Amino acid sequence: MSEFFDLLEVRSAQERERDLFAALPQRIAEAKAAAPAVARMLDGCDPAEVTTREALSRLPVVRKSELAALQKANRERDAFGGFSAIGFGERMPRVFASPGPIYEPEGRRRDPWRTARALHAAGFRAGELIHNCFSYHMTPAGAMMESGALAMGCTVFAGGTGQTEQQIDAIADLRPAGYVGTPGFLKIILEKAAEKHVALPSLAKALVSGEAFPPSLRDWIAERGVVGTQCYATADLGLIAYETRAREGLVLDEGVIVEIVRPGTGEPVADGEVGEVVVTTLNPDYPLIRFGTGDLSAVLPGACPTGRTNTRIRGWLGRADQTTKVRGMFVHPAQVAEVARRFPEISRARLVVSGATGEDRLTLRIELTTPAAEGLAARVSDAVREVTKLRSDIEPVAPGGLPNDGKVIEDARSYE
Repeated sequence: MSEFFDLLEVRSAQERERDLFAALPQRIAEAKAAAPAVARMLDGCDPAEVTTREALSRLPVVRKSELAALQKANRERDAFGGFSAIGFGERMPRVFASPGPIYEPEGRRRDPWRTARALHAAGFRAGELIHNCFSYHMTPAGAMMESGALAMGCTVFAGGTGQTEQQIDAIADLRPAGYVGTPGFLKIILEKAAEKHVALPSLAKALVSGEAFPPSLRDWIAERGVVGTQCYATADLGLIAYETRAREGLVLDEGVIVEIVRPGTGEPVADGEVGEVVVTTLNPDYPLIRFGTGDLSAVLPGACPTGRTNTRIRGWLGRADQTTKVRGMFVHPAQVAEVARRFPEISRARLVVSGATGEDRLTLRIELTTPAAEGLAARVSDAVREVTKLRSDIEPVAPGGLPNDGKVIEDARSYE
């Protein structure tokens, strides 16, 4: 069996970058022509000029919360708010809903969510039966995995969620090669099967997602004969990254362009620095250009030991939307970024909210590229007040003095 799903996984970095950015201008042009909301957001953008990461980084980021609001505001004219390039009918066999609500169209293309690659990396192969315990109700998770499995030549049992005892009976009777679903539900199934003294020897592998998959749970599942592998996907974008048997980070999917940006901005950070995952998908049916997932991650150095050459990320490291209410006012990461942007000597900034309930105290901790000039703290404090309407202390720190955890606003208040 081949370790790789296809030869795209072993392209050189230069070849991959060339291919992605050769395809991107055409995809942007098609999106502007077919999706009115994308056309409005990218008004003035010449698709032919978006051929590098630097050019891409100049386009606006649309975040998940903004997508929900934009869909809602334009829904009377279009169920998808102008973001879908296809309409109801033959080209759109299914529609799904995510919390918000955000409605996602599914196109008719083979493996539209690109999950077959992650299933292959988890060890699934053509001719096998997969027990799919992702939800088939409203949300796309069940269909996302099923479409990838069918594209691989697998058969799927649509287990869905709940009904643990019936799931166990089906696994015992049908003897699937593996499980797809959340890791938590797999644990429940294995525990219940042990309680009922039902052996599930065929269940040897699993692709899990939708929840944290810590090493402790991975090892617990492995002790019961199931090798678990995780992937990172969203209802909007499909597959973003997937784990390999090397278990050293998640390898990016071949059909997306991923940037890690400073929370609250669209500015890419240096490799290794934690920031928000922003994804551009080449899906022509539901084109999302610079979609901010709201998730934090960071790029890992080097290539995967399996030989896959695409960039690896550390996986989910928290949420990027750190909006916090202080003294009755909402403070957003973008406001902290705006303050830092006004001072070239500030390389990074972190707003710390401390104090007991009702006694909020703000401290802006700033990393400086040069020694603090006289009066800098006062000028930065004035900028904080102008941008946020709140007073703040200013605390310069040495380069590297702020944690690399992606936090722009830290809520350190005591709520006792």
